[in-house]
Amino acid sequence: MRSMLAGAAAGAAGTTALNAVGYADMVWRGRAASHVPEETVEALAERAHVSVPGDGDAREHRLAGLGALSGILTGVGIGALVGSVHGRGARPPGVLGAALAGAAAMAATDGTMAAVKVTDPRKWSFEAWVSDVLPHLAYGAVTYAVLTVLDRRPSR
Repeated sequence: MRSMLAGAAAGAAGTTALNAVGYADMVWRGRAASHVPEETVEALAERAHVSVPGDGDAREHRLAGLGALSGILTGVGIGALVGSVHGRGARPPGVLGAALAGAAAMAATDGTMAAVKVTDPRKWSFEAWVSDVLPHLAYGAVTYAVLTVLDRRPSR
């Protein structure tokens, strides 16, 4: 349980890093925020036969908030999963652990978006891939570094 909680905290830190890199990319390139998270939430709600309340702007704002919250939940959840695995003794070296944590978060988000047919990563441009990979690498690096510090076992 301690490792899972440490992983969740590390995932929250990693999510902050992912968001910071994403927002820095928006500043650097002057690009708008992606609407894919809210489109994914909307598609998932439709599949679950759940309606997001409101009309017009109110509904759109709710979807935007739910999209952002789903990203936080995914980051914290993947961190908890990585922490649980880490606590059971699977402790790859730093760079590999960071890459695996980032890849897990990327697979969770991109896999969901592809499964509900909001986007098809096979058709992404090189620039789109870079815009997706770099924030997830930041997530993995920060998540794994924080987890490593938080989940240190006392030496005997």
